[in-house]
Amino acid sequence: MDAVNYSNFRKNLKTYFRQVNDNSEPLIVINKNHKNNVVVLSKNEYDSLMETLSIQSNEYLMDKIKRGREQVSLGKIKDKIRK
Repeated sequence: MDAVNYSNFRKNLKTYFRQVNDNSEPLIVINKNHKNNVVVLSKNEYDSLMETLSIQSNEYLMDKIKRGREQVSLGKIKDKIRK
């Protein structure tokens, strides 16, 4: 993850926004007071993180994922693709 100081970020805002979106990598914006640092990420990355958090907080879905992984590791899967 790249980092840039606040002044540089402000001066080159458009460039950094493009970089964040093109690379799908967050960018840390560093301030003099490190408690005020922020992370900039693309909307797609944000949506992906929120979806992951939503799934991980859903016990029913996580149980299904766990059972599916166990079935795969035991070879208890069927090919449902029809040709």
